[in-house]
Amino acid sequence: MTQGKLLLANKSANGSGEVLVAPIPPSYEEATAGTSAPCYNDCEMLTEFTWDDRNIRRIFIRKVYTILMIQLLVTLSIVALFTFCDPVKDYIQTNPGWYWASYAVFFVTYLTLSCCSAPRRQFPWNLILLGIFTLSLSYMTGMLSSFYNTKSVVLCLGITAAVCLLVTVFSFQSKIDLTSYQGVLFVFCMVMFVSGIVLAMVLPYHYVPWLDATYAVLGAILFTMFLAFDTQLIMGNKRYSISPEEYVFATLNIYLDIIYIFSFFLQIFGTKND
Repeated sequence: MTQGKLLLANKSANGSGEVLVAPIPPSYEEATAGTSAPCYNDCEMLTEFTWDDRNIRRIFIRKVYTILMIQLLVTLSIVALFTFCDPVKDYIQTNPGWYWASYAVFFVTYLTLSCCSAPRRQFPWNLILLGIFTLSLSYMTGMLSSFYNTKSVVLCLGITAAVCLLVTVFSFQSKIDLTSYQGVLFVFCMVMFVSGIVLAMVLPYHYVPWLDATYAVLGAILFTMFLAFDTQLIMGNKRYSISPEEYVFATLNIYLDIIYIFSFFLQIFGTKND
């Protein structure tokens, strides 16, 4: 790029002809040389607020498990109410419409929180939707538990708690990167989906009596693997990690894994009421 020079041909007072040339403006590097850098440049912001920072990760994990504990306490309270209180148990069993209504609410809120990033990141709507999701799924779990013996429900709750604790400790301590096996989990999930459709058509005719228990065992294994996978996504020190802004989505996944594990254990070890 050419630089224009302003030439001023003025003669001095003594009559001598001298050409005065205006100085060239300094470049940006020359003008800013020796000045101090701003306090919050891009590099510092990335260094302080990146997901690799341990403090942010610790806060994120604490927030996820705090919300998860509240969800599990709500679910446990509803399951205990539907299991130990006979009038409530009789009412929900004789009014299945509430179950299908709660299923519709569960499905809509799950799709909203899973597929729409804006609602699950906007406070307080994300927590409101998560609370509605928790209540609807808790009602469905409580109604399912009401058809089983009380001792069976308590036993399955204990087994679920023990399995989830062991899986969580393993996920935090293990050096195995489970987040890189998402292809295996996807194939396993598709196999279970197709098997569930076939099972829904076969079981009413009682072709294979033990098929229901086999499906429940495979389902418990699948969602135990999903629990370990989602736990390592929250940790953030593996190949793949979840954004710290997605604490609602992370809580949703782990809570859903635990509920499914309990449901499958109930099918395996539970004894239905006469």
